Amino acid sequence: MAIVPVMWTVWGVFVLITAALYVYRWGLTRGEEDQIFLDDSFQQERTAQEAIVAKVNKLEPFVKTFLWLVAASSAFVIVYYILDIIDRLK
Repeated sequence: MAIVPVMWTVWGVFVLITAALYVYRWGLTRGEEDQIFLDDSFQQERTAQEAIVAKVNKLEPFVKTFLWLVAASSAFVIVYYILDIIDRLK
C-alpha cells in the first residue's frame, strides 16, 4: 500500500477532528459572557457560566493534542514532499 493516500487520510482526519473541536468549543462559548457582575440573586446565571467554563476547560487538552497532531502530520507531509523533490533531482 502506498504511503501517500494514508498520509493524506491521516492528516485529513486530524484536521477534521480539530475543526469539529473548534466548532464545538465555539458553540459552548457562544453563551458565555466576557464579564458579568453577579450578586447572590443571580445564582442560576453564575451556575450556567461555571458549567460552560468547566466544559471548555475539559475540552482544552483535546484541542491542544489535536493541534499538535495536525502540526506533526503537516510537518511529515512537508518533509515527505521535500525528500521526494530531492530524490527526483538526483
